[in-house]
Amino acid sequence: MAVMGVQLVVSLLTASLMQRLAPHYSFARWLLCNGSLYRYKHPSEEELRVLAGKQKPRAKKERRLNGVSEEKPLSVPRDISLHLETSPITAVDALVLRYFLEYQWFVDFALYASGVFLFTEGYYCLVDRAKEVNIGVLWCLLTVVFSVKVFFMVMRLYFRSEEGGERSVCLTFAFLFLLLAMVVLVVREDILEFGLEAGLASVTRNLEALLKQRGWEWSIPITKLTFKLGLVALCSFLGGCLTFPGLRLAQTHLDALKMAADRPSLQVLLHASFLAPVLVLCLWIKPIARDFLHHAPMGKTAIQLLSDSAFDSARLWTVVALCLLRLAVTRPHLQAYLCLAERWVEQLKKEAGRITTLEIQRRIARIYCYVSVVSLQYLGPIILTLHCTLLLKTLGGYSWGLGAVPPAPSLPATAPAAGRLSSSPPEEDGEEDDVQATVEQITGVLGALSGLFTPLFFRGLFAFLTWWTAACQVVTSLFGLYFHQYLAVS
Repeated sequence: MAVMGVQLVVSLLTASLMQRLAPHYSFARWLLCNGSLYRYKHPSEEELRVLAGKQKPRAKKERRLNGVSEEKPLSVPRDISLHLETSPITAVDALVLRYFLEYQWFVDFALYASGVFLFTEGYYCLVDRAKEVNIGVLWCLLTVVFSVKVFFMVMRLYFRSEEGGERSVCLTFAFLFLLLAMVVLVVREDILEFGLEAGLASVTRNLEALLKQRGWEWSIPITKLTFKLGLVALCSFLGGCLTFPGLRLAQTHLDALKMAADRPSLQVLLHASFLAPVLVLCLWIKPIARDFLHHAPMGKTAIQLLSDSAFDSARLWTVVALCLLRLAVTRPHLQAYLCLAERWVEQLKKEAGRITTLEIQRRIARIYCYVSVVSLQYLGPIILTLHCTLLLKTLGGYSWGLGAVPPAPSLPATAPAAGRLSSSPPEEDGEEDDVQATVEQITGVLGALSGLFTPLFFRGLFAFLTWWTAACQVVTSLFGLYFHQYLAVS
């Protein structure tokens, strides 16, 4: 309690509420199963027999060489007048969906993590933030880790596909994003203002100073190269994981626009949501964002609209607002995906030949069975971007206000932290001494880490991750838009 205090109590209370309220109230379940989304039921075999009319098929038998007979699969004409029945998605129906429990837990955890973060932000307005560890950062870090885990879980579905085409697409885009990441990391800071170079330089200097204090005379010339290689590998992995979410987003965006043809306001929101990652990209391009707002042309003169600190705060607010906008149009995208069943049936009527009843039922049922996977593909990038932004604000030393904030130190002193880390705990005279020694050790480790990884480093890291997540969505969604409009078979 001496280390985390009130935040630890709130964190444990939040974890308990999340476990106890999940069977009764769940935001993820409400988002999917509140009755506004409807699914298409697959027709039964008898219904297909009736629709066949005079061409009502009969089960034919073929005789094998050993004398055992088996029925051939029942088939119907493709151009039958088939109309699918609809039914609202309920919680009972959703329990049989693939990865529904994982979807519910992940979305609810992200919501509770955001709640803990908001509490810590309000709590730090009342107390000195130097006295306690920000436990909201831990919740946000866990959310980022779980987001990557969810992406990997969904990507395994494509790697296990029997056709193998999805696996080739993921690998191709992963290699493409590997090249793009290497190109982005060599762009000058006066164009892409992540601050990675300044952050890496501060970590390198602090690490060398820490090692010298412990008696290790060692320079680290390859620290920056090693970090950048690891960052490139992470970017390639994220790009491969975000490939099919981007392709799916393009398809659902086009279908949602067709469904909202008579609702211009919804179409505006859908277009703004689709272009949100593009705006996030522009926010970190210095000539477009910061330089323009610093020197806005007004006739023959230029005026400064925002200060540096105000621009940083406005950029954080913009990313959060764009994430909330994309969250607000979740249901139109999910409904557009569910309507793929009706779209497939309409396409089937234009084809000639026959098709088995089992194939019809399987194609229609599979669309509904994977709606929770599509929900993860849509919400995962939003949650990852939002919590990277929250970590950027807290660990980077930014402020939500538009006033001036003190700049992040370029080289904070690490001697006190190193001293606390190397000091031995007092002699154990009893339980109080043990607790005090444990607290001092934890405080020393946290102090050493805070001295090593500076706000400059976290600014560069999480700004780059936020920007790269948006970049992956832009590349994959634009490619998906081109593919579904011009290359896909209509």
